[in-house]
Amino acid sequence: MTRAAAAAAAALLALTLTAAAHAASPPPRGPVYDEQGRLVKVPYAPAAPKPVLTEQQALLAFMSVPKVKHWLARYPKKTLVKQATYDSKYRDWEAKVWSGKAGQIAGGRVDDLSAIVTEAFTGPQVAWAMARGGNGAFGGKKINSLPVWLGFCAAFLLGLGDLRRPFSLRNLDLLALLSFSVSLWYFNHGHVFASASLVYPGLAYLLARTLWIGIRDRPPPTSRPLWPIWVLAAATVFLGGFKIGLNVRDSNVIDAGFAGPIGAQRISTGQSPYGNFPIEDDLKPCGPADRNGEIRERIQTNGRCEAANPSGDTYGPVLYQSYLPGYWIFGWTGKWDDLPSAHFTSIAFDLLCLIGLGLVGRRFGGNRLGVTLAFAWAAYPFAQYVSQSNTNDAIMPAFLIFGFWLSTSHWARGLFVGLAGWTKFAALIVAPMWLTYPEFRRTRRTGLWFIGGFAVATVLAFWVLFLEPSPLHAAHEFWKRTVPTQVERDSPFSLWDWGQYHAAGIPGLSWLQKVLDAVVLGGAIVLAVLPRKKSPLQLAALTAALLIGFEVVLTHWFYLYLPWFFAFVAYAVLAGDLRPAEATVASKDEHQTRELVPAG
Repeated sequence: MTRAAAAAAAALLALTLTAAAHAASPPPRGPVYDEQGRLVKVPYAPAAPKPVLTEQQALLAFMSVPKVKHWLARYPKKTLVKQATYDSKYRDWEAKVWSGKAGQIAGGRVDDLSAIVTEAFTGPQVAWAMARGGNGAFGGKKINSLPVWLGFCAAFLLGLGDLRRPFSLRNLDLLALLSFSVSLWYFNHGHVFASASLVYPGLAYLLARTLWIGIRDRPPPTSRPLWPIWVLAAATVFLGGFKIGLNVRDSNVIDAGFAGPIGAQRISTGQSPYGNFPIEDDLKPCGPADRNGEIRERIQTNGRCEAANPSGDTYGPVLYQSYLPGYWIFGWTGKWDDLPSAHFTSIAFDLLCLIGLGLVGRRFGGNRLGVTLAFAWAAYPFAQYVSQSNTNDAIMPAFLIFGFWLSTSHWARGLFVGLAGWTKFAALIVAPMWLTYPEFRRTRRTGLWFIGGFAVATVLAFWVLFLEPSPLHAAHEFWKRTVPTQVERDSPFSLWDWGQYHAAGIPGLSWLQKVLDAVVLGGAIVLAVLPRKKSPLQLAALTAALLIGFEVVLTHWFYLYLPWFFAFVAYAVLAGDLRPAEATVASKDEHQTRELVPAG
C-alpha cells in the first residue's frame, strides 16, 4: 500500500469513528456550553408541520357535529364568537365558541389531517368534565356495567319485595329507590339536562311517602315475609364480601375521596386542614403536564411534591378526622394514586352503615328487621356506588344511623347529630327535630342532655383549629372555605342553576329554589314541634323527609348523596315486616324506654 493510500484510509477511519461517536451520543435537550460559558451546541428543533386545514375549515367541521349544531341553535347567531387554534404538537385544532353572558358555550378538537372531530362539548360539558359522560368515570367500570348494576337491583327487589302482592306499595317504594338508575344511565352518556330532570320524580315520591308515614305513624302493610331469616343473613354476608372485593379490584377515588387523606395528613402533621390544601398557582412543578398543559403536582409550602386539590377543604372537620385511621395505617404519598387510605375508609364506613342498620332493626323490631335492614344496605346499588367512588358520603349517614340506634339517650342523639353535622352540614337540618324527640313538651328538661352531647361533638370536631398559631384565623379560614363556598357554587346537576347558560328552551328556576329553601327550613322547624310526641318510626321517616327535602333544593346534587337518607327511608318502608307495637319513651327517666318489639 502506498503512503497516499494509507493516509486516505486513516482519514476515512477517523471520519467513520467521529460519525459513529456523534451517532451514539443523544442529541442535546438544551443549549451546550464550553468551560468558558460559550455556546457550542444548540438542540435540534425540527420545523413544526404546517396545518392542512384553515381555521375556518376546522370551525366548519366542528360546528357541523349534530350536538354542537343543535346547541348553538339556542343562541342568536349575531352573538356567536368563534375561534380555532392549531396545536402543532398534536396536529389538531382546538375550537371554541362564545355567546355574550353565557361565556363559552361549546368547545372541542378537530384532527388536522382527517378533519374528524375528536372531541365535542356543549353547555355544561365545557366547564364540567364530569358532565361529559364516560365509562366508569365514577365508581369504575364494573359497578357501571349493566350485569353488575342490574344484579344489585335484582337482589334488592327479590330480597325485599312483597312477591305475594306485586302491586303493593312496598314494591312501589323499592322501585322508587331504584328509579335513580334511569337518571344515572343518562348521566353516564353525557345527557346532563335529562339526567338531572329525571332525579326529581323519585325524590318527590320518596318525600311524600316518608311524610305520609311520619304523619300517620303507621308503616306500610306487607304480607308475610317470603324468605327465612337465614337466607337474608347469608345473602347479606355474601353481598358484603362481594362489595369489598369489588372495591379492591375495580374502583377509583374521585376528588371528594382524595380530600380525606389530604386532610388527615395535615392534621397528623400539626395543621388545620382549612387553607392548607395543596394548590397549583405558580408553585414549582414536580410532575408532568396534561393534554391542556396543566401541571397538578407542585412543590407545596411544606416542601412535599403533592397533587393539587385546592377545593378539597370544604367539608366539616370530622370528615378529615374520620380518615385518620386509614392514613395512620397506609399513609399518603402526596400523589393522586391508588390512595389505599381512601379505600380503607370507604369500606370501613360502608360496613359501619350495614352493621348500624342491623343493630337498629334488631333493637326496634327484632332479628328479622335487623337482618332485613342490613340486607337492604348491602343490596342497594347506590350504596355500592359510593363505595366504588371511594368518596366520603357514607360517613355522615353512619353517624346518624348510630345516633338513631341510641335515640332513647338524649345526649347520644346530640353527640351523633353533632358528629354527622360537622361531617356534612346537611345533617344539621334534622338537629331541631332530634332535639325535641320524643316529646316536645319535655324538651326543656331533656334538651340540655342533647345540647351537651352536641357540644361534646363540636369540641371533638373543632380542636383541629387549635393546631394553628392563631385559632381565630383558622376559624375564619374554616368559614371562608366551607359554607360560602358550598352555597355559592355553580352547578348544572340540578334544575336550579340552568339560567347561567342563557340558552333558549333551558329554564332558569333559581326563583323557585329560593321559595323551596324557605319551605325546607320552615319544615325543619315545624317537624321539631309537630307531631308533639314521636315514635321511632316517625323519627326515622321524618328524618328521611328532611334530608330528601334538603337534597331537593341543593344546587349541586349528585347520586352519591342518595345514601344520606336511604337508611331512614329503608326503616320507614320496611318496618312493617313485623307490625311492631307503638314505642314511646318513658317520661321519668331517659333510659327507661318501651321500644318496638316483634309482634306475637
